[in-house]
Amino acid sequence: MVVLNRIYTRTGDTGETALGNGARVAKHDARVEAYGTVDETNATVGLARLHASGDLDAQLAMIQNDLFDLGADLCRPDMARDHEAGYVPLRMIATQVDRLEAEIDAMNAALQPLRSFILPGGSALAAHLHLCRTVCRRAERLAVRLAASEDVNEHAITYLNRLSDWFFVAGRIANNDGRDDVLWVPGANR
Repeated sequence: MVVLNRIYTRTGDTGETALGNGARVAKHDARVEAYGTVDETNATVGLARLHASGDLDAQLAMIQNDLFDLGADLCRPDMARDHEAGYVPLRMIATQVDRLEAEIDAMNAALQPLRSFILPGGSALAAHLHLCRTVCRRAERLAVRLAASEDVNEHAITYLNRLSDWFFVAGRIANNDGRDDVLWVPGANR
């Protein structure tokens, strides 16, 4: 007997999807937009990892795992109801933010202070990390918008905010500790 493991369910063919608690919502729902953009951030991290190695690649791997945790957190509304029912869903926690801050501090210690804005680019890895940063910022904006009307774990938003900073600093590290940063020259093409 052959057992097929199909990837498609056909349950989303009418423009709805299921949240982590089973509730059906429109695919353009604010919560779906937020965790979908977290997933997009994760995909950009995968691209960046094609150019990373060593400790930076290991850190990016941890971030990818965190982003799955974050998506699981955001796709599960009704935090109070879950706890009342005795269910403890996966949520982002402060130590994940603390780890990012420690890594940012360690990377930043090797860099010269910025005296100009920098343009996304330089090395291939830096360019990809800047793409990660911009997609992460969009995920953060969408999570903040969601939090204005629904319950969102505060650590989820803080994580996204810190992660975009992490990508910025890592991009500078990828540019030869900032020596190969592409500096913005205001009005250069006038």
